[in-house]
Amino acid sequence: MYMGGNMDGIGFSIALGAIRALAFIYDILTFPIYVLLQRPWQQRQHSRKIKAFVASTERENNKKDDVSIEMRDLTNKFVETPTINNNNYKAQPISQDAKTITYRSTMQPGPLHVTLLREKVDTMVKLMEFVTKKYPNKRCLGTREIFGEDDEQQSNGKVFKKFNMGEYRWKTYSEVNMLATNFGKGLRELGCKPGENVVIFAETRAEWMIAAHGLFRENIPLVTIYATLGDEAIAHGINETDVTTVVTSFELMPKFKKVLALTPKVKTLIYMEDQLKDLDKTGYADGIQIISLTEVLKKGKGSKYESSPPETNDPAIIMYTSGSTGVPKGVMILHKNLIATLKAFCDATDIYEQDIMIGFLPLAHVFELLVETVCLCAGVPIGYSSALTMLDSSSKIKKGTKGDASVLQPTCMTSVPLILDRISKTIQDKLGKSSDLKKLIFKFSYDYKAKWARRGYDTPIINKFVFGAIRQLMGGHIRLIISGGAPLAPETHEQINNCLCATIIQGYGLTETTSSACVQDFYDKSFGRVGGPTTICEIKITNWEEGGYRVTDKPYPRGEILVGGDNVSAGYYKLPGKTAEEFLEADGKRWFKTGDIGEVHDDGVVTIIDRKKDLVKLQAGEYVSLGKVETQLKTCPLVDNICVYGESSKQYCVALVVPNQSNLMELATKIGMGDKNFEELCDLPEMEKAVANELAEHAKRAKLQKFEIPHAVKLVAEVWSPDMGLVTAAFKLKRKDIQDRYQCDLRRMYAS
Repeated sequence: MYMGGNMDGIGFSIALGAIRALAFIYDILTFPIYVLLQRPWQQRQHSRKIKAFVASTERENNKKDDVSIEMRDLTNKFVETPTINNNNYKAQPISQDAKTITYRSTMQPGPLHVTLLREKVDTMVKLMEFVTKKYPNKRCLGTREIFGEDDEQQSNGKVFKKFNMGEYRWKTYSEVNMLATNFGKGLRELGCKPGENVVIFAETRAEWMIAAHGLFRENIPLVTIYATLGDEAIAHGINETDVTTVVTSFELMPKFKKVLALTPKVKTLIYMEDQLKDLDKTGYADGIQIISLTEVLKKGKGSKYESSPPETNDPAIIMYTSGSTGVPKGVMILHKNLIATLKAFCDATDIYEQDIMIGFLPLAHVFELLVETVCLCAGVPIGYSSALTMLDSSSKIKKGTKGDASVLQPTCMTSVPLILDRISKTIQDKLGKSSDLKKLIFKFSYDYKAKWARRGYDTPIINKFVFGAIRQLMGGHIRLIISGGAPLAPETHEQINNCLCATIIQGYGLTETTSSACVQDFYDKSFGRVGGPTTICEIKITNWEEGGYRVTDKPYPRGEILVGGDNVSAGYYKLPGKTAEEFLEADGKRWFKTGDIGEVHDDGVVTIIDRKKDLVKLQAGEYVSLGKVETQLKTCPLVDNICVYGESSKQYCVALVVPNQSNLMELATKIGMGDKNFEELCDLPEMEKAVANELAEHAKRAKLQKFEIPHAVKLVAEVWSPDMGLVTAAFKLKRKDIQDRYQCDLRRMYAS
């Protein structure tokens, strides 16, 4: 964390000694108080507990083990098992042989999980009815009011449009439920029928959630398409699902002036209105009905249609994957899949009625959809935001006014590793520009907090006076961050935990497993692990001989992860061959082969160590996990994004690097090239060599093997975004597309 400085050695030692002396006196005076108030022994006990199920006998000989998890949940008891000796802290599998090991969670179902079972909540419609009855007049979904757009002159003389924004406007649970009912009936009035697919193609916002629940009510499968996809990918999802009605937003409507030519079956476009502007309906294909969401709601309010609620095994969503390895696939998610994951998330996360969530990740991803739904179950209001307005420094926020986070003051949020990596680098950049004394104080405070956190203590004084300004980035009240989508680097995990004074819970799941497989325990103080199996599924580790991963490996079992349970989806839409290849039925469960390589520690917690599709075998026979190397190198301050590439005919890897602009300029100044602009620097061989050297040093500190370190780099001046087609909406690399785009640069690096 320490960024260096110019304070002379004697002054540094004196200042550091004084701070340590003050801290020592403070510790002596306050230690008894902290012991009594914080009860650290409880924190340590919770953090060391095992997370994988211990069975009394093998499943084949114990029919009680075959009692469904649902029945076990309903009684709120596990089947009888031997007493766990928590002094050993070692997990035992529920079944094991030479090729596979299967684990189940030791966590007991929580109160909300049990309540959902007792109330027979097994569809999203029943869920909405349940929470509306429980919290009829509570705030539910919030949207920030926009009064207008004002011109703001920048320091360079340019004039940008900035929003003049007010407070959040809220809809209650009863209002949201009524709007969803009216929207569903309005669709029926427009000719949509139960069982016929409808697309939602829009940014994350309150109307997205309302429209989704309207579709659920009428048993109309919801097809989700990321708002950042290109025209061909949008058309693919629409055409494959035979959609005639698309729900979109004012901002995305212009896309359909081109997309409609590729989607001949589409007859109706429903758009979510803008707060300031009216839609210009000219320029669209003839014969297309264009209607606002408000008009659909009016039609539904006066409708005589009886609702057609779904059954638990009916399709709820056809969710298109982000397509990191090719054409997006439609994953068929049933109502029972959504409810199963919902129960698992409720068990894993303590969310309270007084919490507030900020919603900004794509609702087209099942992870965000279900985390927000957990909040609704707990009576937690959700305020919506976007990258344009979230922070005080966001591009559409007027100077001197507040971003969404400052106004909303959320306590909970979701994130993906790339966003957390950027927050981490922002902290490091600001620290690097501070005085030597501030760096010294920050460095000491960070290490001090980390030391006491490992012992089970919090440090409220340091939280307030040292990390308080950093916490204000997200409104000052964030206590819980749920991270998913990709493995989070341990360094980033620890830094965000300490500097934002929040708990990051890292989870693991895929669209095919309805985003549920593993989740980190709230009290787990380790970093870089994704937790044990959730309460509604089992995890199977199986040998992958080609990669050299086996369940007999020491010190921990390793292998491909299979996930089995009610959270596993029905398969891929119109792809029976691919479904048969990736899904299977065994042990009375449906399983999905993830392609991810996991390692299970003694406490039953999983670490993702590799991915089959990311593994490259070099000429000398070494295997390189591209994803693992990228995760480590992304923590280098010079790197905003990176794609590592390896050819089996070569002895080393190379890398395409999107550099951090300010840090690259700083490096250029150090090596005497400060007179060049950013784009010029990215084209200079001298800068490529300098960055490669910095990456090599960083890789050594991260304990990467020599053959894992890129020998050459290409600096890429353009930022990879989803609309370029080089990363997914969840910001995962699309390797094939990146390889095709930079093929000449890859050849040049290997030729050199």
